[in-house]
Amino acid sequence: MPRSQERALHADTVTLAAGEGGEFHAPGIGEFLGLPELFFADTPFAIDRIVMVRLIAIAIMLVLFYIGLRKAKRVPGHGQSLAELAIDFVKTQIVDQVLGEKHGKRFLPLLTAMFFGIFAMNITGIIPGANIAGTSLIGMPLLLGLVAYVVFIYAGIKEHGAPGFFRAQLFPSGVPWPVYIILTPVEFINIFVVRPLSLALRLLLNMMVGHLLLVLCFAATHFFFFSAGGLYSLFGIGTLAFGFIFTLVELAVAVLQAYVFTLLTAVYIQQSVSHEH
Repeated sequence: MPRSQERALHADTVTLAAGEGGEFHAPGIGEFLGLPELFFADTPFAIDRIVMVRLIAIAIMLVLFYIGLRKAKRVPGHGQSLAELAIDFVKTQIVDQVLGEKHGKRFLPLLTAMFFGIFAMNITGIIPGANIAGTSLIGMPLLLGLVAYVVFIYAGIKEHGAPGFFRAQLFPSGVPWPVYIILTPVEFINIFVVRPLSLALRLLLNMMVGHLLLVLCFAATHFFFFSAGGLYSLFGIGTLAFGFIFTLVELAVAVLQAYVFTLLTAVYIQQSVSHEH
């Protein structure tokens, strides 16, 4: 499809609200397709709106942590306290709970970066001016799923060696050998295919659906207030209220999806390094 047609698929929320003849057009997949290329257009390095949102979100997150921790003191100030509290949340609620002290120290930096990176890109879905989550297109969730995939395989091989790791994962102990004929292919698909895909798809679909719900509510609000006319405009009050409610829901989802993704990654690492199978 030519780029001009792809760009035509994308419309702002206001445009979605009123179509030709004052008809309401609900948002669809076009919200995520044909985003205008802001820099390096028509090149493999093109930066469109969602890529820019990702870059800005990660940059802001790094700056905030840098400001909070650049002059760390034994008696922390407000900025340092907030930064340490944020890191301690990942450490106590995910890393220590799942991996314990031995392996937790090794993977705390990675899991902390994963949690706050995902959260930063998720939260842009409710920030005015951004209005789209950096994880609502498949590329970023797939990349994050690939990182988790590589890490839990690396952790298992590092702990058990390649033969021991794959034997433990594909041939669980205590199972009669004829059962392996069925069990081993199932375990292979579950561990080496389903795990990374399920991580990516869970994150993608939650953020994509959340974006569409917000666009639907606020597009409908614009339609009822400015296009429908008459008593129909009263419906705009309800859609506006639902829009604000879904905004709060999306805030919770942004945190929850970052937590779930990081937690499952830690669980997969723990299963890889565990000596009990």
